[in-house]
Amino acid sequence: MKYVLTGSTGNITKPITIALVNAGQEVSVITSKEGNRAAIETLGAKALIGSVEDREFLTRAFTGADVVYTMVPPKWDVADWKAYIASIGNNYAAAITAAGIKKVVNLSSIGADKESGCGPVTGLHRVEEALNALTHADVKHLRPAYFYNNLLSNIGMVKGMNIMGANFKSDSSLPVVDTNDIAAVAVDILLNSTFTGKSIQYIVSDIVTPGSITALIGKAIGKPELPWVEFNDEQSISGMQQAGLSAEVANNYTEMGGAIRSGHMMQHFESVGKPVIGKFKAAEFADRFAKIYNAS
Repeated sequence: MKYVLTGSTGNITKPITIALVNAGQEVSVITSKEGNRAAIETLGAKALIGSVEDREFLTRAFTGADVVYTMVPPKWDVADWKAYIASIGNNYAAAITAAGIKKVVNLSSIGADKESGCGPVTGLHRVEEALNALTHADVKHLRPAYFYNNLLSNIGMVKGMNIMGANFKSDSSLPVVDTNDIAAVAVDILLNSTFTGKSIQYIVSDIVTPGSITALIGKAIGKPELPWVEFNDEQSISGMQQAGLSAEVANNYTEMGGAIRSGHMMQHFESVGKPVIGKFKAAEFADRFAKIYNAS
């Protein structure tokens, strides 16, 4: 089988690449940076250098593939983040059509069923819509939960203020996921490729509350009284801008936090029974957090 993957050498695409190559598959990986060529080729894959913003490049890259894996790379300097994410979805849809691709595995997110109110995930909803409009391709949308690694952004706050926090409550339901669990599920789907039509797959490693995972982290780093502090939206936006994020990105992340706080983002996941299929649990992440915290 011939696969084309987006996502360069990222935390999800890299282990997918390794697994597919080890399974004897022909793998090409799209990257925007010539400097990533050697790292991709070392994995046994072919590097395709170009931008996902370039439909003609994507069409050339996808042509001849049996399956493509799509994800929207982060871009922090855009004026309208949701619209940018949607535009990449439209590029993928156009290139998939032009290249005659029949099977697509797309990295989306929990909450992507919502048309609005979920920050950048609203952009991923639009990506799903664009791919669902394809008439000659089967599409599997992967909807992972909140990444454990997002919590690593709290390290500076813990060191400077002895707190963790965001604009959602200590007792908010928070499905979480490890990137390796996402990759493992993606590999299984890519290798089997038996999906038909348009469908979704939730990927969740554990379900916690911010308070409970903060307690685990506090114990792991020797600060058992470490609290989770709920910020209001204005404090959230201000804090992220002080950390160097643009107003656009800060506003979108704050909107996503509000959707976690209200439960808006989790409604469909909860309605289908809150499936947990990942292996990496919160206590293991707390140990990882401690190692990174102590090394920083």
